[in-house]
Amino acid sequence: MIIKNNFEISLDKFINFALYDKKKGYYMQKNPFGRKGDFITAPNISRMFSEMIAIWVLGFWENLGNPKKINLVELGAGNGEMIKILLETFKKFPVFFDSCNILIHEKSLKLKKIQRNKLNKDKIIWISDLKKIKKFPTIFIANEFFDAMAVKQFIKKEDLWFERYVNFKNKEKAFFYEKSFNMKKFEKEIGYNISKNQKFIEYSLIGISYLKKIAKIIKKNSGGLLIIDYGYTEEKMKNTLKSISNHKHSNVLENIGKSDITHNINFYLFKKIINHLGGLKDLITTQGSFLVKLGIKDRAGIISQNQSFSKKADIYYRLKRLIDEKEMGNLFKVMFIKRKDNKYNQGFS
Repeated sequence: MIIKNNFEISLDKFINFALYDKKKGYYMQKNPFGRKGDFITAPNISRMFSEMIAIWVLGFWENLGNPKKINLVELGAGNGEMIKILLETFKKFPVFFDSCNILIHEKSLKLKKIQRNKLNKDKIIWISDLKKIKKFPTIFIANEFFDAMAVKQFIKKEDLWFERYVNFKNKEKAFFYEKSFNMKKFEKEIGYNISKNQKFIEYSLIGISYLKKIAKIIKKNSGGLLIIDYGYTEEKMKNTLKSISNHKHSNVLENIGKSDITHNINFYLFKKIINHLGGLKDLITTQGSFLVKLGIKDRAGIISQNQSFSKKADIYYRLKRLIDEKEMGNLFKVMFIKRKDNKYNQGFS
């Protein structure tokens, strides 16, 4: 996409350009993860996080009847840290390891290269299209995946709806403005009344498209989707759009392509969509509760044995970051989407 003077674009297309443009997109030209990057995700805080996900996956596989063939798909694998620990853990369970096709769905060529350098390439398949997944029971893991999807924003003024756009007065200066929007037509297109009880809406066309495609695969082939992301569960939507650079909040309309743009997931909306699709059930909890129920505190106790005081302190400091209510424990939610006839609830019961 070429930006020129007096150029206007809807917010979601602007975000998609800023994050995924082949030449200038944020995720296409740099590694944003870790201390040297712009943010740190849970797998980079402590390997215990990924170990708990591995335990959950193994439990789900057993619940599904130990199928001889199963797919595990990580959606957006970042710098490959989580899948690396998953592989190390799964190798201790050879029956599962031999049964499992491990796939990564990754859009960024830059991150693919980082992942390939870090991982055992023989076992992992990279896919660009979910249609390429073989028709076996499939477990999808989406850790901070949906928050990176571009969103549209709609604002209600009196009885009229407006869509947020970005205008480039010149190539260097951008500003927000609103254009009138036909909400009834949009609701007819997406198939449900999203504006009910709302004065502000954030909606990701691409994110919801992923949700629907994955739901279809789960209904047809069995399996489930585990979403771990920051978000909220209230019905009333709010403006959560933000930009992050060097671990600090920045201006969404500045340093385009050099800052991450993200939003908080409205899990109430996800529940509404899953219910609308039929045949599926969802469970939701906080990241802190999920990890504690899976045994992360016990794991911290085991790996801290016979360690120096400073090493023990570091292990428990990282644990606190993952589960404390004032850290990631409450802000991050965990949602599990599965078929209605499936009773697996490890981490949620």
